Amino acid sequence: MTVLSFGDGRVVLGAEAAPVAFEHAADPDRLYLLDESIESWHGPDHSWGAGFVITSCGAGRWQAPYAVEWRSDGVIARHRPVAGLELEIDRRVAGERYVETYRWTNTGSKPLEITGIGVNVPIRDVYDGAAASLARSCHAHVFTGGAWAWVLAEPMSGTPPLLGAIVREGALWAYSVESRNSATGSDVRGHLVVHPTDHARNPAAFGGQPVIELLPGESYTLRWELGWYANREAFLAATDAPARLPSLTAPVGAVLGIDLAEGTTLFAGPDLTSYEHGVKHVDLERDGRRSRAAVAFLAPVRELAEARAARILGEHRPVERPEPERSAFVPVDTRTGLRQAENGWQDWTDGAERVGMAVLLQQARMRGWGDTAAIDEALRGFARFARECLVLPDGSVRRGSRPATHGLRLYNTPWLSHFFHDQFALYGDAADLDLAARLLEASYALGVRDHLLIGHAEAVVAVTTSLEEHGDPARAKVLRDALTEHALGFAGRGTELPAHEVSYEQSMVAPLVSLLATAYDLTPDDRLLSALRTATRWLRAFGGPQPHVRLRDIGIRHWDGFWFGIDRQWGDTFPHYWSVLTAVALRQLPDVLRTEDCERVADAIFTANLVDFGPDGQATCAFMMPSCVDGRPAHQPDPLANDQDWALALLLRSQK
Repeated sequence: MTVLSFGDGRVVLGAEAAPVAFEHAADPDRLYLLDESIESWHGPDHSWGAGFVITSCGAGRWQAPYAVEWRSDGVIARHRPVAGLELEIDRRVAGERYVETYRWTNTGSKPLEITGIGVNVPIRDVYDGAAASLARSCHAHVFTGGAWAWVLAEPMSGTPPLLGAIVREGALWAYSVESRNSATGSDVRGHLVVHPTDHARNPAAFGGQPVIELLPGESYTLRWELGWYANREAFLAATDAPARLPSLTAPVGAVLGIDLAEGTTLFAGPDLTSYEHGVKHVDLERDGRRSRAAVAFLAPVRELAEARAARILGEHRPVERPEPERSAFVPVDTRTGLRQAENGWQDWTDGAERVGMAVLLQQARMRGWGDTAAIDEALRGFARFARECLVLPDGSVRRGSRPATHGLRLYNTPWLSHFFHDQFALYGDAADLDLAARLLEASYALGVRDHLLIGHAEAVVAVTTSLEEHGDPARAKVLRDALTEHALGFAGRGTELPAHEVSYEQSMVAPLVSLLATAYDLTPDDRLLSALRTATRWLRAFGGPQPHVRLRDIGIRHWDGFWFGIDRQWGDTFPHYWSVLTAVALRQLPDVLRTEDCERVADAIFTANLVDFGPDGQATCAFMMPSCVDGRPAHQPDPLANDQDWALALLLRSQK
């Protein structure tokens, strides 16, 4: 092993002259890179700086160099991934930075086209339990905007030091993920690979992938520098961005503000605008180098919600079934309009997350949006279905109507409780409010004190407020006291959060923030405030600062395409609808913790999620962000409309 010090940290180079670890004395237990002695699925094929190339003369990989030249300040490693193409990797320390230069040279006698280059950056983005993740793992925030490109490894604790790699020469136009499959499961993000081009595998990804042409003797160079940073602001300042985009969304037809750095040209012309709903790539040029950001122009929320409600009413109800099952909501394959059968798959049932469709209809109905008579009929039908087919005598809630469907799942309880509360608010049947309360009471009997359930705190607030307003303050007090005890219990756990369906994730931490904030509002207690301050820092760390509408502030998730989609594809999903839980939680913070930036982030998350809905009412449960996952093209929406309606529903609910 060879150690090179830079800044206040160091890089450890292994036998193949490539980094095997980055270390910093301020956080000595932090693993910025994957370690094959810990992760059995990680090995030399995916070591830092190893990779592959696809050319007009063949394809190949590089790993062990055929020649190594050690120097006082670093090392030069030479590879020959394909005949006629040499790769020289220069690794050295330059002041406070560690710099790597990759240079591919056409050593043949004919012109060469390079249509794929992938370089491994195996940041340890792994959930091995909350305490271990917070102590050892990093979130990998990746931005591949051409010349404006960087990778930021941020400790999951949200504390310094952060390790950032900034491209200074050449460009990165895509990123992909490998080792992302059933063997690694939901707790592992996989191996991250960055690409000067991924044209051969997915030419349209990220707004288009270039072809690199090299005449004999010509070279292509990629150079990046790595440094340690105290916070995101210091890192972003170091990136020397060609533009600043304070907001990444605007209404269709509006002009989106962009601050261009000196010498930067906007290819779209003087104004950044669009008259179509959806993502728009923003191409820039400075000093002859091309860059790309991504923004979105969005149709009005009412238009999207009404179109989606009409689509739910027209396509998502299984009218071929008998009553009351015909009043459920099920997924739909948007390619054909065919309703998707459950097929024994727990995330295609007619309950659980599909309750979000009913909640969206409720929110539309509360505003008088859409076909109110049709919505009334649908909501009353779904309420009957839920009572008869989902709620069990002990107050637990099935995943779906089939008797043997997948066992107890406490997540389902607050969703139905809040649904029945809102049924009461809409139609005034006291039995609905009673059922809403009974479900929450049952959840405490069933062990909710050891869980961080999505929407639980919000359901308790809604139900107890209505109980008090309608003459049952004693029942409301019992539930509120239980919530406070629940929150104090988690405040005392510190980092020892229990594993849920994933060992650690944003949709555990956001409900934790909501639980603590709600309890603090009911019973101000310094223990709650202290825990809330820490948990909010954890929560903010999940979302990165990329100038891309699908990425900025959006919590990382990388398993929903497999569980909820029809393409069964693992890998990064941006934005996933549960990212709005961060927005909900930030808006619940007490005044002492709430900042203008919290409001900005909440608004940005809610609006970014609108890109997965269309003015025609179509939607996707998962947009797969990487250019490829395990070599399979991605960067496209999964065809299944399934559980995504929570994004719209919670946006509307938050506006009340």
